[in-house]
Amino acid sequence: MVADGKSASWPYSNWMSPAAVAAPAPESDDSQRAAVPPDFGQVYDQHVRFVWRTLRRLGVPDDDCDDALQDVFLVVHRKLAEFRPEAPIQHWLFRLSASVARDHRRSRRRKDPRQHGLTPLGSDEDVADPGQRGPLEAAERTAAARLIRDLLQELDEAKREVFILADLEQLTAPEIAEVLEEPLNTVYSRLRRARAEFEEALMRHRTRSAGEAP
Repeated sequence: MVADGKSASWPYSNWMSPAAVAAPAPESDDSQRAAVPPDFGQVYDQHVRFVWRTLRRLGVPDDDCDDALQDVFLVVHRKLAEFRPEAPIQHWLFRLSASVARDHRRSRRRKDPRQHGLTPLGSDEDVADPGQRGPLEAAERTAAARLIRDLLQELDEAKREVFILADLEQLTAPEIAEVLEEPLNTVYSRLRRARAEFEEALMRHRTRSAGEAP
């Protein structure tokens, strides 16, 4: 449930000197900085883990992740001069990562028809955000990380994206609508369905686990 534009709490939740009076006013620091494109090296250093984590959560297989990461940052390098920081750069990076992830999944399915959407990820530590705080920080670094990763496979692409942004990246619904370029009501509806399906998948997992217990 989302209220007042923010993701509801959820058990697994855890982009100069003034001129003379007669002279025109100079541009502010902010406007000057906005006209200067971000430095590619800094963008890479600050956000490479976010992009890597996003690609893995969105289902890029472990052996394709390096290529996918390179694909994202090739686009970043080519288009960075056009970026205007009206919104956090992570929003833009998520959109690029989602597009690359879709391309890699399609390519994978063409090569191997048995591949459908998500495949098991390699290291659960790589999926976790080392800077996160709250319940998810501990959960994603233990067996719960593997469970969350596996349960994400139960969601279709659109629901998985809003779920990741809301409950793993902790964005608000309006922020998610901006990232995905979707109407706000669509985000609310999709997130409700994603959470419901995730809970159903979790219940199925618990039922299986109970049946397997000695």
